[in-house]
Amino acid sequence: MTPEEMLEHCLAKPGAWPDNPWDHEHPVVKVHDKIFAFIGGDRVGVKSGPNREVADEWLDRYPDEASVMAYIGRSGWNNLAFGGAIDDDELCEAVDESYRLVVGKLARKHRPPGWDG
Repeated sequence: MTPEEMLEHCLAKPGAWPDNPWDHEHPVVKVHDKIFAFIGGDRVGVKSGPNREVADEWLDRYPDEASVMAYIGRSGWNNLAFGGAIDDDELCEAVDESYRLVVGKLARKHRPPGWDG
């Protein structure tokens, strides 16, 4: 998977839009005003669970391809590497779960049309 392919996958979600708040080469992807994916050159940052304990399952399964994100990792965010042991379908499923977790926390009035929760 490439960063461009991951961005395309993210933007296919209802209400998803790219943002570049830190003027990086790769954007973050938001729904309403909340980030659900950090696209990087060799990884994607996602909300991997509602808490750190659930997110740690990624670290146990993929110790060389999954890592805790700096600053926000304590809240269940991980970096997942492209091109390693984590196959593309599983990376896409991780983004889908991140999207679900983030949208699920939005007020109903801010949830995008087409999201079925």
